[in-house]
Amino acid sequence: MSLYRGRFAPSPTGPLHLGSLVAAMASYLDAKAHHGCWLVRIEDVDFDRNLAGADHAILQTLRRCGMDWDEEVVWQSQRSTYYQAALEQLAAHVFACSCSRKEIADSRIRAGLSDSQIYPGTCRSGITNNKVARAFRLRVPDGAAANIEFEDRLLGRQKQNLSTAVGDFVLKRADGFWAYQLAVVVDDALQGFTDIVRGADLLDSSARQIYLQQLLGYPTPRYLHVPVVTNALGEKLSKQTGALGFDLGNNDVLQDALIPAAVFLNLEFSTPPANIADFWSTATVLWANKMGIR
Repeated sequence: MSLYRGRFAPSPTGPLHLGSLVAAMASYLDAKAHHGCWLVRIEDVDFDRNLAGADHAILQTLRRCGMDWDEEVVWQSQRSTYYQAALEQLAAHVFACSCSRKEIADSRIRAGLSDSQIYPGTCRSGITNNKVARAFRLRVPDGAAANIEFEDRLLGRQKQNLSTAVGDFVLKRADGFWAYQLAVVVDDALQGFTDIVRGADLLDSSARQIYLQQLLGYPTPRYLHVPVVTNALGEKLSKQTGALGFDLGNNDVLQDALIPAAVFLNLEFSTPPANIADFWSTATVLWANKMGIR
């Protein structure tokens, strides 16, 4: 139980909103219910989307909510050396790609393929027509070898065929930024996380990450994906869909955010929490009962 290590890994694209709080709360409660460690990692490798000061605002909000991390916060933007080393380790499985998104979509349309986002393998055998490398992709296996299966602690058995559902995926982008899939796998392994608790919007990434873990010789953590909060249109709450931060600096985050997030996670309080400390004490017991943690 004491060996449990979990994390919350927000991107600093804006303030914490209810949707991101739900993911943070689930990861925090799972760590506390297991008497383990809970860490925070700022996933800021997508520099185009970062909002100045959002990282520190997120940390301040977590503290206001009574969520304290057990080790120093890590920023992905400071870890490029580790990602480069992993890319070099994967060299036998990586190829340079000159395709733009439009070219990928056009190639699939010409081939009569339905999903225009899945990479059609254009540069697998090398870049042609004197084009310049834009990105580096990981070559995924074909056939049965592409099937990745894992057990989600909440959603049950999951299976994805990387070849038909994803295709060769990007590890380093055309703009020089590290892709999420590689960065998160490297950091989860180097930070020793045993459990990944996050939103179900990232469920589709799990097979790619497990495959990368296998190639790099990393252990595969346990996964738990919780439902995502949506707006009135059924869209996931995010900065792109106009989600607003709940921390106004002087408001009651217990009533405005913590209790609503717990309700979304189906945690039912028999009596209203008296304060934030009482909230977490009770919520941890409720989570342990919900997940069958002993």
